[in-house]
Amino acid sequence: MAELGDWVRIDAQAARPLFDQLRQQIIDGVREGRLPPGTRLPTVRELAGQLNLAVNTVARAYRELETAGILETRGRFGTFVARVDPADTAMATAAHTFVAAARALGVDKTEALRYVESAFD
Repeated sequence: MAELGDWVRIDAQAARPLFDQLRQQIIDGVREGRLPPGTRLPTVRELAGQLNLAVNTVARAYRELETAGILETRGRFGTFVARVDPADTAMATAAHTFVAAARALGVDKTEALRYVESAFD
């Protein structure tokens, strides 16, 4: 089972809601490899106790992560990191669509990447 309490840090004074801080840190843990696919997470009550959060706060973060396909609940067996990061599929699809549009418009790779960089700014 993952020990999220070892590296998740919640700032009660931050403007960002507590559930969203937890949600984002779990996403970061998945993307950075700290929470590999198949990792069992603590129960809502266990994690709430570890982080001194309300049970509903943790439940909301887990629920939103499950809706996004990042976590999956397997009944009484618990909550686990999903086997596939849905962002991989979504971003690959978006990238292929973008490249197809760029090619259809005669835009080369360098120019197309400038559009992507500009969109992030």
